[in-house]
Amino acid sequence: MKRILFKTFFYATIVGFISMFHLYATAENIDPSALDSQYAYGENVGWFNAEPLGNGGPGTEVEDTKLTGYIWAENIGWVSLSCENTNSCLDGITYGIDNDGEGNLSGYAWGENVGWINFAPTGGGVAIETATGEFSGTAWGENIGWISFRGENSIPFRMMTSWKSVVNNCAFDSDDDGDVDGSDLAHFVKKFELESLIKYAFEFGRADCFD
Repeated sequence: MKRILFKTFFYATIVGFISMFHLYATAENIDPSALDSQYAYGENVGWFNAEPLGNGGPGTEVEDTKLTGYIWAENIGWVSLSCENTNSCLDGITYGIDNDGEGNLSGYAWGENVGWINFAPTGGGVAIETATGEFSGTAWGENIGWISFRGENSIPFRMMTSWKSVVNNCAFDSDDDGDVDGSDLAHFVKKFELESLIKYAFEFGRADCFD
């Protein structure tokens, strides 16, 4: 009997360790200024925390094309933002939050205890301000209602990320490498237009296209 109990405890410990490894293996880039800018609020379930265990812990990672990682909700548990977190994509269970590169989010997250959460529902939607990294808008949980990503009432809250949209400020940086040089000229010559040539001449030599 003792041997059975020991084996049960051992396997439970291993499973718990593996689960936490998956969580900690996920990077996060929330609340870069350490100002507690990591919260959303559900009208029926309370607080959501996108950086629940501080820097380097399980949390939300914003990338140019998607969000990965987790959000912790005090009353409903973990919310997964991508099937990549646990490799369930390989088992045909595909879901996730997409970023269109301009901060507009879409797709579904999965709450282990509450089901699907839609980041682009009718009458709502979540976006990230590309210049500041601040979230805004609302998501919809099929079983929990609206989730707000910014609040200015008696208890203000917000969520911030260090991610910023990269905008190319040079119209003639055709190869998108951050400067206007000879390779861009070669591309331009193929579709020569006098008016554009004048504009190109003014921009030639710039190396600050992404500044």
